[in-house]
Amino acid sequence: MIAVHSRHSPPSRDQYDARWCDSPPCVTICFMAGRECHHCKQWIADGETHDCWTTTEAALTRDLSGDLRDAWDRLRETAASFGDQRIYASHKSIMFSRKSCYFFVRPKTSSLELCVFVGRTLKAPQVQRVERVSKSKLAHFIRITHRDEVEPPITDWLREAYDFSDESLTGVRAKRRQSWKRGLP
Repeated sequence: MIAVHSRHSPPSRDQYDARWCDSPPCVTICFMAGRECHHCKQWIADGETHDCWTTTEAALTRDLSGDLRDAWDRLRETAASFGDQRIYASHKSIMFSRKSCYFFVRPKTSSLELCVFVGRTLKAPQVQRVERVSKSKLAHFIRITHRDEVEPPITDWLREAYDFSDESLTGVRAKRRQSWKRGLP
């Protein structure tokens, strides 16, 4: 953070780490001791505690419109019905994971951005873009604006992602691949 002071009222030395500038002659530029958080870009003074990662599901969904709130509730309820998993907020997203994240939701002002991780490319008009995130996983980005959109095929893809996250972690796919290479069914 930069504070500008006139030469007639310099800042106290214990409050600032002052670096004096000779030009222009009537201005002194002072830098406050501290740092900028590389996540949220907020200025943190020396000795001040800062935790921009602590957030809650309620905080992220607090400002959603009625339609988006209904869509979020239906999405969460659907995913929770799949079985044992962890649902938690992280930065600006709400993560759904078993041992690794199988999908997450980014609440935005006009939509919910859904990112689903499956092992194949989903070809449907709901999928806005696809990115390969590992050898076996592809991230599919879907935009949801209404509760009625949280139905098949989106719920089927969520279930597929839930099942795929378990398969990829237990090595079932690797075992299938090895038996295929050996010519076994």
